[in-house]
Amino acid sequence: MPYLDELFSVAGKKALVTGGATGIGRMAATALVEAGAEVMIASRKGEDCSHAADELNALGAGGKAEGFAGDVGSEEGVLSLAGDVKKRTDRLDILINNAGLSWGAPLEEFPYSAWARVLNVNVTGLFHLTRELLPLLVKAASFEDPSRIINLGSVMGTQPMADGAYSYTASKAAVHHLTRTLANEFAEKFITVNAFAPGPFQSRMTAFATATEEKAEIVASHVPLRRIGAPSDIAGATLYLCSRAGSYVTGAILPIDGGESINHGMRLFKDVR
Repeated sequence: MPYLDELFSVAGKKALVTGGATGIGRMAATALVEAGAEVMIASRKGEDCSHAADELNALGAGGKAEGFAGDVGSEEGVLSLAGDVKKRTDRLDILINNAGLSWGAPLEEFPYSAWARVLNVNVTGLFHLTRELLPLLVKAASFEDPSRIINLGSVMGTQPMADGAYSYTASKAAVHHLTRTLANEFAEKFITVNAFAPGPFQSRMTAFATATEEKAEIVASHVPLRRIGAPSDIAGATLYLCSRAGSYVTGAILPIDGGESINHGMRLFKDVR
């Protein structure tokens, strides 16, 4: 096998991507299928997941996909999804906790219910699904080839900004901290735990700001690298963390943001002549 193929291969690995029908989850699922993995895609809209899986299987890539409904917004939903996964496989090499919600409103109008709803999906559901699937991850893990968990954080969880999405930004900061906590605890089980901290990508969640080329260009103008993220950016990061190439990386919050996380805007003495 060629060196690069061996280094970045995920052939034969079994994966679950929550919220994998659209957006960043779809990008990650596509990368895994293209690289030979068997990928389960789950979200609240089961038909969307089935359709996404059909499209991925039509690529004729080395892997394959299966889509079905799964809701991480409640205890019942988490237990049901975990049960459906266990019916399909007795081991899990890769878990990508991508499912997420956002809510935007002015501070004075931000609803109490919206806070709980976002935290339930983005943090509580993520934690409990990981716990429920831990036996499958442990079974697939080994000293030479750990099982992998990737959680979806955000640049908004690393930077003190909200843009009205108060519960979202707080939830992503929590995801980052939980990622480090679980990385520490799971290391002895040979499971790596990392997180993506993406900047702007085109998705349903960001459609209000990236749906048109004109809007996307405005958003891109605020990114140091002057573009929004592309599917290949998520694909490369996914394959890195899930393959042999990333087997020694755990507890990392990987910024995939074109430099937004270091773009604090402070100039101080730079303009003094």
